[in-house]
Amino acid sequence: MKPILIAIPVFNEERHLAKVLREIRGVVGRKADILIVDDGSTDATPDISVQHKDVAYLPHDRNLGYGASLIDAFNWAARYQYQWVITMDCDEQHEPARLHDFFAAIATDDADIVSGSRYMNSALMHDAPPADRRRINMLLTDVVNRNLGLDLTDTFCGYKAHRVEAVRRLKLTEPGYAFPMQFWVLCARAGLAIRELPVDLIYNDPNRHFGGQLDNPDLRLRHYLNVFFETMNQMAPCRTMAAAC
Repeated sequence: MKPILIAIPVFNEERHLAKVLREIRGVVGRKADILIVDDGSTDATPDISVQHKDVAYLPHDRNLGYGASLIDAFNWAARYQYQWVITMDCDEQHEPARLHDFFAAIATDDADIVSGSRYMNSALMHDAPPADRRRINMLLTDVVNRNLGLDLTDTFCGYKAHRVEAVRRLKLTEPGYAFPMQFWVLCARAGLAIRELPVDLIYNDPNRHFGGQLDNPDLRLRHYLNVFFETMNQMAPCRTMAAAC
């Protein structure tokens, strides 16, 4: 069994990719392998990726969505027999230096999911999040906690460590940005052990788009709630949801 895979979902990240890869390798050396999941990039991302011979590259022929990239990363990790997969974004909002903390958390072996939280340590809050994103995160974190009996502080941070054997048991299908809303339900129903880890809150590009209707905060919130409650309803028996929101 290989110990740790670092999986980076990317879409048109030519501005950041080379620097992020260099910084990750500088932090972890050869203690972890790196996988790029390219979600149909149309810029120079594919060329930059294949130039890094020590990095695995998994391209999508077309843009399938953020969730689809994560699911493919989990499947890759299982196929090649990694014990853990750490997911992190490529827009320089996830500090590679925090990988040391994830490695330490993995070594304690007391959780199946180690989820980054940008709101646990005020000293790490370098930027103020866009108001609509913080509002939606707070509301959904409350919904997730009350319905699933969890105690999360950040439901939408993509900086996470996942025990591969545990994630293999989850029937993950949500391809888009609502992926966490399905993920938390399935984790809770599977009885996975979850802990949070403080990470930096950085917003280099607060105007970055989600695309389509999801750029409208109200429609984005409605979509996320729909995915959450649809997943809850599929996981019978479920508690009554009438007063959830």
